[in-house]
Amino acid sequence: MLKRFIPLAFIGAMLVTTTCAQRSAVAAAERISGDNFTISVNTPNGAHVYAVSRPSGATLAAIDSGLSELFAVARKNGYSRRLNYGDYTVFIAKADRTKDSTGAYSPDVAIGAAQYAGSVFDQGGYIYVAGMVVANDPCAFLIAEHTKDLGRITNVVRYEGEHLVLYHNDRQRYLATMDHSKGGAHPILQ
Repeated sequence: MLKRFIPLAFIGAMLVTTTCAQRSAVAAAERISGDNFTISVNTPNGAHVYAVSRPSGATLAAIDSGLSELFAVARKNGYSRRLNYGDYTVFIAKADRTKDSTGAYSPDVAIGAAQYAGSVFDQGGYIYVAGMVVANDPCAFLIAEHTKDLGRITNVVRYEGEHLVLYHNDRQRYLATMDHSKGGAHPILQ
């Protein structure tokens, strides 16, 4: 029986590339949020989490739940790439607000308005987001830290993950839905 061997140099190169991409995602999340992600853990199912403070077990379970919902709806839509927990990195940033304009619990992160400038979302040069993709490869997004209503984390994880699933499976649909400044909302995948 013939066995195939992968040269160690190739494995080393893959690890360096993965490490560099991960560092790049961390740098992007820190630049966007203004936070330092000093905590690194994995969810029970293997998603990577970087946070400003240690996430609770319930938070990690909510992330896994959101990814589980994402993977189920992605398969229903015929998508197969990037449907493993270990493919995803979630950054949990400090919330810049915990209540929306109606007073409802809504931990969100403030980011520059960019293409949303002048829209109903513009709060004077910035907008509040529940989540935001920070890298397409590796699949990484940012959410705000929650202290309650962890079902909201499940939803935000699923919704941000939709962009990443589309990026890796249906580039045309990704380009049509990657930005909500021209309308459109979640869920994208039904």
